[in-house]
Amino acid sequence: MKHIERDSLYTDLLYRFTYVSNFIGFDENDTKAIKNAAGHLAPLVPAVVDAVYAKLFSFDITKKVFATRMDHYTGKVINDVNQLTQTSDQIKFRKEHLGKYLVKLVTAEYDAKMVSYLDKVALIHLKSDIKDTKINVEYIHVNALMGYVETILIGAISDLPLDAETKKATLIAFSKLLWIQNDLFAQYYVRDGNELPDSLAVKNHVQLYTPKPGELKSFGSANQTSLVAVSVISLAVGFLAAYLRK
Repeated sequence: MKHIERDSLYTDLLYRFTYVSNFIGFDENDTKAIKNAAGHLAPLVPAVVDAVYAKLFSFDITKKVFATRMDHYTGKVINDVNQLTQTSDQIKFRKEHLGKYLVKLVTAEYDAKMVSYLDKVALIHLKSDIKDTKINVEYIHVNALMGYVETILIGAISDLPLDAETKKATLIAFSKLLWIQNDLFAQYYVRDGNELPDSLAVKNHVQLYTPKPGELKSFGSANQTSLVAVSVISLAVGFLAAYLRK
C-alpha cells in the first residue's frame, strides 16, 4: 500500500497531479494514444471550439461571463450580452485561446511545465493573483462544460478511422485527461486543504486560510500573518456578538 502525504496534495501541484494520475491510471500509454490521435483531431479543433461557444451562448448565465474584458485582450469590449455574438472580436480572441489549448492537449509533453499550464487554465477562470481581471466562473458551469467537451470528444473519436482497440484506448485516455483537468479546477473551488497556509488555493488568494479550531499559529510571511489575523478577528467578533445577546 502506497503512502500519500495529505498536505502535499494541496500544497504541491506536481504531487497532486501524480497522485490523481496514478489513481486513475493515466500513464505514458495514454499520452501516446492522445498524441497519436493529434493528426485526426487537429482538423476538428475549429468545429469543437464553435460547438463549445454555441453551448456557452445558449444560456444567459454562461454567456454573460464573456461580456467582460479578458486578460491580454486590448480591443473593444462589448458589455451588452444581447449585442455579443460569436464573431465579436473579444469572442474571436477567446476562441483562439481555446483552440490553442485543445491543440496543446494533443501535442505537448505531460511534464511539469504542462502540469503548470493545466493549472493556470483553471486559475484564469477565478479571481486570483495571476491575472488582472476579476472574472470568476462558478464551478457548476466549469463542471458542466467539462462534461459537454467530453461528449464532443467521444463523438469525434468514435467516428475516426481507427481500429477498435486504438479507438478504445484513445477514448479512455481523453476521459482520464479531462478528469485530471477537472480536478485541477476543483482544487480551487472546494475548501479541502484550506487549513494549510501553503495550499495552492490560499497562496493564490482564491480561498481564505481557515485554520481548524485550536490550530492558530504564527507564520513567517506578512501574507500568512494577515490571514491568521482575519481569522482571529472573525472569532472575536463572533464571541462578542454571542456575549451581547446574553
